Amino acid sequence: MSLTNKEKIIALISNGIAVYSLYQERGSLPKNTSMYDFVLKAIPENIKSELSVQLIDEVFQYVSSTHSS
Repeated sequence: MSLTNKEKIIALISNGIAVYSLYQERGSLPKNTSMYDFVLKAIPENIKSELSVQLIDEVFQYVSSTHSS
C-alpha cells in the first residue's frame, strides 16, 4: 500500500516543522525565515498542489498538542 499525496505532504510538513524547531533551538536558521517558508522549501514541486497554509497550521496544532500532553 503506498501513501497518497495528502499523506505524503502531511509527513513532509511534520518533518519540516521538527527540523525547523531544531534549527531554531540551535540558532542556525537563516534570518527572517518563518516556519511557513521553511516548510514550503521542504515540499517537492510535484505535490505542492496539496499544500495550504491551513494544512500547515492544522499539522502544527496537532504536533504541538500531542507533544505538550
